[in-house]
Amino acid sequence: MRNLKRIRPGYAWMVAGGLACLLTACNGDAKDAAARLDKAQGFYEAGDFFSARNEIDSVRNLYPKEIDALRRGLELMRQVDLKEAERNLAYCDSLLPVRMEEAEKLKKGFVLEKDTVYQEIGNYVWKQQTIERNVQRCYVRCGVDERGEMYLASVFYGAHPIKHTGIRLSIKGDLFAETPAIPYDGGLNYRFEDMGNTTEVVTYKGEAGREAIQFIYDHATDRIRTEYTGGKPYIIYIADADKQALVATYNLATALSDIERMKTEKEKAEKKIAYLHEKLAAKSE
Repeated sequence: MRNLKRIRPGYAWMVAGGLACLLTACNGDAKDAAARLDKAQGFYEAGDFFSARNEIDSVRNLYPKEIDALRRGLELMRQVDLKEAERNLAYCDSLLPVRMEEAEKLKKGFVLEKDTVYQEIGNYVWKQQTIERNVQRCYVRCGVDERGEMYLASVFYGAHPIKHTGIRLSIKGDLFAETPAIPYDGGLNYRFEDMGNTTEVVTYKGEAGREAIQFIYDHATDRIRTEYTGGKPYIIYIADADKQALVATYNLATALSDIERMKTEKEKAEKKIAYLHEKLAAKSE
């Protein structure tokens, strides 16, 4: 028969003591996690959702083995998400009609250019800047689509092409802005001849036009020198009427983009609210 070794009394005491310490530590973690969740609950009830999130996240990070606390934290986080989504929805519902009314007033100075056969989204163009009113002249024009995305375009008209690919704007005092080069592609950069004269149009969309648009808007009362770049040298000064058109277009673009953003936020909030109601209802069953 194999001899069984007795556990030494001192060793047994050490094992028992270690288990007791471990149990005490676990109880301490549970209490600390519960205290943090109580604090998070208080923040939630006070409407301080940012602080509530921080406390819940701290429980996740500091006490990953406290299952009961994690479950309670998940439910509380969903409640926080729900309140935030409801607040966002209320904000959009209150401000959206106001912004839409403002946009309708701003549209009065524009015409909507839209080919319903080929275009899903049309462009608002300031009435004095429509193409038919501006043939045979060099100028900087602009427009904004129905979603609020603004664009800028440099137009050249002359007996000989200059083949420009961009513009550089400047005012007295060495302040300037410029567009990136838009290579000739027959689309954003195109040109054609008619009756012996050449028309060139280079369009700057999105980031390509943002800096130049902002520069004109900020300096609409200044004399803005416009240098056509990338080809033969050519310089014009933006007419006051064209600067006014850009300011009006910029304001409409801001209103339309705000409307698009709020519509998107409203849709996201509605979907999130429906999802969270479903999850919280399932928890309570």
